[in-house]
Amino acid sequence: MSTTIEDRTNESHTTEGHMSPEDAMGHGGHHGAMSMEDMVADMRNRFLVALLFSIPILLWSPIGRDVIGFRTAAPFGLRDDVWMLLLSLPVIGYSSWIFFDGMYRALKARTLDMMVLVAIAIGAGWLYSVGVTLTGGGEVFYEAATVLAAFVLLGHWFEMRARGGANDAIRALLNLAPPMATVIRDGEPIEIATAEVVVGDLLLVRPGTKIAVDGVVEEGSSEIDESMVTGESLPVSKQPGDEVIGATINKSGTLRVRATKVGSETALAQIVKLVQEAQNSKAPGQRLADRAAFWLVFVALVGGSLTFLGWLTAGREVTEAMLFAITVIVITCPDALGLATPTAIMVGSGLGAKRGILFKNAMAIESAARIDIVVMDKTGTLTRGEPAVTDVVTHNFDENELLRLVAAVERDSEHPLAEAIVREADARSAGAARTTSFESVAGHGAIGEVDGRRVVIGNRRLLEREGMELGPLAEKREELSATGHTAVGIGIDGRAVGLIAIADAVRETSIEAVRALHASGVEVVMLTGDNSATAERIAADLGIDQVIAEVLPQDKASKVAELQAAGRRVAMVGDGVNDAPALAQADLGVAIGAGTDVAIETADVVLMRSDPLDVATAFQIGRGTLRKMRQNLGWAIGYNAIALPIAAGLFEPAFGLMLRPEIAALSMSGSSFLVAVNALMLKRLPLPKAAAPPPG
Repeated sequence: MSTTIEDRTNESHTTEGHMSPEDAMGHGGHHGAMSMEDMVADMRNRFLVALLFSIPILLWSPIGRDVIGFRTAAPFGLRDDVWMLLLSLPVIGYSSWIFFDGMYRALKARTLDMMVLVAIAIGAGWLYSVGVTLTGGGEVFYEAATVLAAFVLLGHWFEMRARGGANDAIRALLNLAPPMATVIRDGEPIEIATAEVVVGDLLLVRPGTKIAVDGVVEEGSSEIDESMVTGESLPVSKQPGDEVIGATINKSGTLRVRATKVGSETALAQIVKLVQEAQNSKAPGQRLADRAAFWLVFVALVGGSLTFLGWLTAGREVTEAMLFAITVIVITCPDALGLATPTAIMVGSGLGAKRGILFKNAMAIESAARIDIVVMDKTGTLTRGEPAVTDVVTHNFDENELLRLVAAVERDSEHPLAEAIVREADARSAGAARTTSFESVAGHGAIGEVDGRRVVIGNRRLLEREGMELGPLAEKREELSATGHTAVGIGIDGRAVGLIAIADAVRETSIEAVRALHASGVEVVMLTGDNSATAERIAADLGIDQVIAEVLPQDKASKVAELQAAGRRVAMVGDGVNDAPALAQADLGVAIGAGTDVAIETADVVLMRSDPLDVATAFQIGRGTLRKMRQNLGWAIGYNAIALPIAAGLFEPAFGLMLRPEIAALSMSGSSFLVAVNALMLKRLPLPKAAAPPPG
C-alpha cells in the first residue's frame, strides 16, 4: 500500500498504479473519511463475513465433496450450486465491494492497480459460476471466488495492523499535547480545551502539569522537562522572557505563560507535520516500484487472458482454463511490490521522530543512506557556541581559591568570558565571595578587591601595567594561545599567580559522534570561519579527518560544491544563517535544532536535540531503511518471477504442480504481510547511544 495512516482521515491519494483497499475506503462512498483504527476494524469485519459464508460454500463445493468427503445435501431442496450462489451474495455484495469500488476508481483514473486484478479475479469466477447455475447447472467455483476474497481480506487486515504499528511515532506525538489548559481571564484561572486557546492568552502552568501551547514566560521560574519533544534528557531552566514549548512538563515552580503559537503553529504540530510529509513522500526507489507495479498489473491481465486461451486451445475444459487464468491474475497482484518501499519509509521516519530526528521527505531518508562525507560547521554544531573554561593553570596558588576570588570579581562584569569563569567556579563549588570594589578596564580586563585581597584579571598588558610579570606562566600562555585558547592572566596582591584558558566549549557527544561516523565509513570535515589554530585544536581533540578554516560565510557553499565535484556524496551540518547556502548545496542538509529558522527551513533533516551524535544516528536510520527497501523489492520481484509460471500451469502436465485461486490468494497476501513485517523489523535497528555527559 502506498498511502500513510493519519492523513487518510482528511485526504486520499494513491501512488501510480497502486491503490489499496484502505485507499478505496478513504475515498468516500458510504464509508466516508475513516481513521486507521476504523479501517482496520472494517477490514476485519469484511474478512469475518467472507470467512463465515466461505466455509459452508467450501463444504458444498466439489472440494468439500471430493476432498473433505462432505456428503450432506443442500437445505430446502435446493441444488448445491443454487445454495452456494445464495451464500456467496454477502461475500460479493459486502466483503468484496471495496475491490469493485477500487477497480472503478482506478479505471476512471485511467490506471491499472491491484484492485483491478482482485476485482476481475473474484468477479470473473463468480459471474461465470452464476451463468452456469442459471443455465441449468454444471461445474462451478463459487468457493474459489469467496475463499479468494477471504484470503485477500485476511492479508490486508494483518498488513494494515502491521502498518498501523509503523505509525506509533506520530500517534505518540499526537498524544503528548494535554487536552485541557488553565487560562487566566478577568484575573481568574479557568480550565478550557487546549484547542480553544488563542494567541495572547495568559496560561497558568502549575508544577507537574504540561504546558498546553508554545509561549513565553511572563512570571515565575522553573525547570522544564523538554525530553518528549527535543530529546534533551536534563530539565531546562526557564525564567521570564524564555520561550517554552507546548507538551513539555513543568517540573517545579508555577509559571504564567503568554501563548505565542497555538494549533497547527506549535512546535509539536510542526514536528507531526514533518513526519507525516516524510511518510507521504516518495523516494526514488518508490517511483520505480510504482512504475513496475503498473506494468505488472498489465502483464497479469494479459497473462491471464493468454493462459485462458492457451489452455482452451490445448483442449482443456473451460472451467480448468478459467481456474488457471484467475490464479495467474491473483498471484501476480503487485501488492508486495507496492508495499516494499512506503512501509520501510514509514517505519524509518517514525524511528527517526522518536529519536528527535525529523526527515522532511523520503528523498532525505534515502540520501542519508548514501552519504560518504559529512561537512560539519564548528560553532554551534561541534561546539556549544559559547565560551567555557578549558584549563586553570596556577603557580604556587590553590586552584579552587583562585577561582573563588576571580569569580567574585567577574560576577560584577558583563563580559562573556566573565560569565564562563563564573559558571566554572559554580560547577566546581569553589565557594562564594563578594567584591568590595570593582573596576572595569576597557579592552583589558577587570580589577576588584575580595576579602581584602587585590585581584587583577585580564590580558598581558593589564598585568604589566600593574607591575606583574608572568614569569614561568609565560610559556604556558603562549602554548594556549597557539592552540586557539584565550588565556586570561590572574594577579593577586601584586603577583601573577595563574592563567584561566577559555575557548568555545566542545559538545559532550562530539567525540562519540565522530567515532560513530568513522565506524560507518563516513569521512568528517570541519568547515569554519574561525582561525586555523582554533580549528586545528578542536579537530585534533575530536579526531576529525580534515579542516577547512577561515572560510567566509558566502564561500561555504562553494567548498561543499568542490567536494561534490570530486565525486563525493556530501552532507552538510550547520545551525546558522550563514550555513543555509551550504545546506542547500549539499546532497543532504542537516540542521541542528537549536539553530536559526533559515537553517532549519533549508535543511532536509532537522535534529531536535542539537546533538551531533544524532547525525550518525540519522545516517544509520537511512541505511537501515534503504536496506529494508531493497530486501522488500527483491522479495516482491522474486516472488512474482517464481509464482507466475506455476500459476499459469506450465509445470502441471509434467509434474502435476498447480495452484488454485484461493491458494494463490493466500500466497499473495502472505507475501504482502511478510513485506510489512520485514519493514517493522527496522525498529530493532541498533543505533548509536549518546555518550554520558561528564560529571559536574
